[in-house]
Amino acid sequence: MATQSPFSLLDDVFNQLTTRFQPPAWAITEAQRKLVILLNHVLMQEREAMARLVRQKGRVVQFEWRHISLRLRITPAGLLEVDDSAAKPDLSLAITEISPSTLVQQAMAGDKPAVRIEGDVQLAAEINWLSQQVRWDMEDDLARLIGDAPASMLAKAARAVGAAAQQFIGQRRGAGA
Repeated sequence: MATQSPFSLLDDVFNQLTTRFQPPAWAITEAQRKLVILLNHVLMQEREAMARLVRQKGRVVQFEWRHISLRLRITPAGLLEVDDSAAKPDLSLAITEISPSTLVQQAMAGDKPAVRIEGDVQLAAEINWLSQQVRWDMEDDLARLIGDAPASMLAKAARAVGAAAQQFIGQRRGAGA
């Protein structure tokens, strides 16, 4: 008797949620703004990233996955803001994989999803550099809230859980599941 993968269950739940429940426009707008705050927080910790983005100021990047879309404009300070204009973006990045479980598996394995790229090549190269070089130091942020020792313990536990998940996914891929 074959068992159902927990990842296929994720696909089923996601599909049912997205077909039955559509969040109100204000919730989507607020979620996008909170995401931009987080992205800017991470960018502000990397001066080189901001310097690279300053060279692209005013440019608009559109990110897409399934029916979800996010348009970001690069500010003169080298940060990001939500772009509500109807103008064509300078760069469009669309994740081609529609299965959320496959995306989770790829992320846990350290792989990046396939992306369809349309638009400015130089801007795409800068976004690619950011995706490869810029990392959020969650442990440092957590240490500011709860102290160094507890943050270190939590980070160590999170890394152990992540390693176990990667090992599990590697075993499942090797078994052909």
